[in-house]
Amino acid sequence: MPQSSAQSGKSDLTKNQSGKKKRAVNKKKKKPVPLNPETGLPYSKGTLKMRLLKRLKCTQQFEKLAWAAGAKLVAGVDEVGRGSLFGPVVAAAVILEPDYRIKGLRDSKLLDQATREKLSERIKQHAIAYAVAAVDVARIDQLNIYWASLLAMKNAIAQLAPAPDHLLLDAVRVDLDCPQTKIIHGDALSISIAAASIIAKVHRDEMIRRWSPVYPQYDLASNKGYRSPKHLAALKEFGPTPLHRLSFAPVWICNAIPQEVFGFMGPDAVAAIDEIQEDDQDEVQDDDQDDDAIIIPPSEPLTDL
Repeated sequence: MPQSSAQSGKSDLTKNQSGKKKRAVNKKKKKPVPLNPETGLPYSKGTLKMRLLKRLKCTQQFEKLAWAAGAKLVAGVDEVGRGSLFGPVVAAAVILEPDYRIKGLRDSKLLDQATREKLSERIKQHAIAYAVAAVDVARIDQLNIYWASLLAMKNAIAQLAPAPDHLLLDAVRVDLDCPQTKIIHGDALSISIAAASIIAKVHRDEMIRRWSPVYPQYDLASNKGYRSPKHLAALKEFGPTPLHRLSFAPVWICNAIPQEVFGFMGPDAVAAIDEIQEDDQDEVQDDDQDDDAIIIPPSEPLTDL
């Protein structure tokens, strides 16, 4: 006997409700963010990231895979200073000696200043080759920080002599005709990328310290150009210096130049820059600033690197 329209509608409604319930059951629940027992508040994204990095082990695993594939000169490449409001972004490229192990290599963000500087010297003494390159604030504002970072890495690689035959990079690729392996959290997993991270950070920190006496209001010796309460207060009171990145939101809102002068800064780019700043503020407290903010690149570069 055919169902009445009312019965059919009730049956469909039951199916729909059942389907909704089933989808709701299958939907994965988000894990709650752990609470800081001291404050009772959830840990920040930056803190959770640092806790993850501390659990990762920095080894030769990726170097060995490249050697097994026939590579002889494996270079680790990394940059620092992407989330900074002031100064250049700096990249380093390092080819380590395969048979000489430098103890203590790990992500530069997990090391104090004295340890980084000591390791930087040891890396330079025992590396087959290393190089450092910087991209200044004018170029950063022209390209945006993502493409400026890639340019710095590309320039550092180009300076290596002998030239590498395989590249290990931290979650990015560069526009070079060379086999490459991009590794998520590469500076915490690959000793070559960690070595590049250490050299780049020591080099950039020294650059910023030299500018600190020139612009004492901004507390650069302590914050290395990153967002801190003193730095933001100085920006509001004195405005940006010629070495501040005018395309970064905390800087351009304190500057007379309108935001529209930066052509690449559409809504997505502005949102990405804001996210970079928020991540860095979570992770950065004083001298040991985090400069590995996660960056959302625009869909296409504005200009060839």
